[in-house]
Amino acid sequence: MTSSAALFQGQTPLAVRMRPTSLEEVAGQSHLLRRGSPLVALADPDAATTATSVILWGPPGTGKTTLAQAIARSSGRRFVELSAVTAGVRDVREVMQDALTQRDLYGQSTILFLDEIHRFTKAQQDALLPGVENGWVVLIAATTENPSFSVISPLLSRSLLLTLRPLTDEDLGMLVDRAISDPRGLAGAAALEPEARDALVRLASGDARRALTALEAAASLAAGAADEGDGIAITADQVAQAVDRALLRYDRDGDEHYDVISAFIKSIRGSDVDAAMHYLARMIEAGEDPRFIARRLIISAAEDIGLADPQALPLAVAAADAVQLIGMPEGRIPLAEATAYLATTAKSNAAYNAINQAVADVRAGGFGRVPPHLRDAHYPGAKRLGHGKGYRYPHDSEIGVVAQQYLPDELRDRRYYEPTNHGQERDVQARLEKIRRILDGGS
Repeated sequence: MTSSAALFQGQTPLAVRMRPTSLEEVAGQSHLLRRGSPLVALADPDAATTATSVILWGPPGTGKTTLAQAIARSSGRRFVELSAVTAGVRDVREVMQDALTQRDLYGQSTILFLDEIHRFTKAQQDALLPGVENGWVVLIAATTENPSFSVISPLLSRSLLLTLRPLTDEDLGMLVDRAISDPRGLAGAAALEPEARDALVRLASGDARRALTALEAAASLAAGAADEGDGIAITADQVAQAVDRALLRYDRDGDEHYDVISAFIKSIRGSDVDAAMHYLARMIEAGEDPRFIARRLIISAAEDIGLADPQALPLAVAAADAVQLIGMPEGRIPLAEATAYLATTAKSNAAYNAINQAVADVRAGGFGRVPPHLRDAHYPGAKRLGHGKGYRYPHDSEIGVVAQQYLPDELRDRRYYEPTNHGQERDVQARLEKIRRILDGGS
């Protein structure tokens, strides 16, 4: 096969040509493809009685269509594909009738793959129920949106909900290498430089289709730039040119990963919202795991803001939940919102310092027996030992605080938490001064 023939096999996109023909070729999703799992059983031609309809939920490019087609080929079942974008109730009913006919006349079962089922209305999804419930078809539905909100309950109850995960860098690297060498792909007609391979993996952000599409475009550029008779080598610059994105120097396991996240957190701590947004954008464009960014925002909210703004931590947690729910690229929006909030709000590390000092004391042996009046007095014989004797119940006081020792004798006068006068912690500071005077026996 010539180089040009390998690079341009008709009009079929590389991502389509490289689709696995069996589950063994599928990259990633190992948690769904273990021995005896529903998908593996569905692909087994001798396990027809265990066929169960499934709903595949995951980000784009994680292999939903690939899994459906691989199952159909392996199982030997008839395969029918519909897209919720173009299909209507009439199309669904025709598929159901044909499937019933195929089963009754020829004993052949049908797999109906329905892409983007979340686009179907309730009435359209209702049309699927008879075929699914009576076993006329085995439904494999794919969606990028949470099925709990986009799929009707009767259909959910008759199907298994399986969640697909974004592909790892190792998965994407394997797919790119396979596409370079496989006869269905470039068949060795082009070589991929290591930096170009890293760029493809990084820019794909867990999306196999995006990686292979970018590889095909970069290979076309490389073929056009190569002199006749020379080998075709795909460079990182050609990858950047193909996808129209500048290549960031960013290694998710190296120095740049740690340097950028460090600058991001320090910019938030320093209240420079513009710098924080810059570093957030660099991480997003470099394909950093958004869950890692969200986790760092949660830590920042607790460590650097604390009680100066008690809403910072719930907002950071909400941003992390939102990213998990909607995925990328839309996930960048709640990440940006949380970043802007944390960078511009009041700051205090008093709670962070308090726990660090308390832990340091404990590690250094600075602890003693729990005061007797605080010990558990519920088990038989505890009161005979003096447990709970003299304990004062704070709720019996009009102000809810009573003079009482809580720390062990060895640490009686120790102070860990020292609130600042920043933000809402200013109010905490004033209240804490009064509380400590009461606890120490003052008025």
